[in-house]
Amino acid sequence: MTGKELMYVEDALGHEQYFRTQCSQSAESIQDSELRAFAQEIEQTHCSIFNNFYHLL
Repeated sequence: MTGKELMYVEDALGHEQYFRTQCSQSAESIQDSELRAFAQEIEQTHCSIFNNFYHLL
């Protein structure tokens, strides 16, 4: 992997971690159970994407 590709993966990991954290925090504050479940589903999606990027390293 080139240095530029490595920087891209590191940047993508940071973004996915941020999105995951934001979804988690949002889900905790949502009262509506259906909407909370949706936010948790999005959090899991970002977790999966994070793991896919991480395994590239």
